[in-house]
Amino acid sequence: MIILGIDPGSYNCGYGILELSGRKIIAAGCDTIRANQKQILAERICVIYEGIKRVLIEYQPDVAAVEDIFYGKSIRVAFTLGHVRGAILLSIHRAGIPIVEYSPRSVKSAVVGNGNAHKQQVRYMVEKSLGIDMTGVSEDAADGLALALCHYNKIRMTL
Repeated sequence: MIILGIDPGSYNCGYGILELSGRKIIAAGCDTIRANQKQILAERICVIYEGIKRVLIEYQPDVAAVEDIFYGKSIRVAFTLGHVRGAILLSIHRAGIPIVEYSPRSVKSAVVGNGNAHKQQVRYMVEKSLGIDMTGVSEDAADGLALALCHYNKIRMTL
């Protein structure tokens, strides 16, 4: 089974790939799809949509775990993120891949054991859980791996 985790963003969209082989879990990759900050929103959405399509073709995941929308800094940011998530969900749905959504709090809880954990704690637990060194990995890509790990933690008892 291959799990794709996606941390949506209107400039940087992080993703992480976990491959399950029996009870063994392997971090198969992670990266960030980057849109140019000078582009208008519609252009950035297209960049992210096409980037997700390429990831889906390359890794052929069995399921995609996408971070749910949250209200953070402002309503404008939430709406922008909603547009980006729509493009991501459309890309995944068109590929026929099941989608699960997790709130940031549930990701932190599943990975760290504390829904109020800081990003550094999440990154640390992803490194330790997967036995990898994430030096040089962007925060967005690390969050993508955390989403994939969250889904793995939710389903592992059923495997």
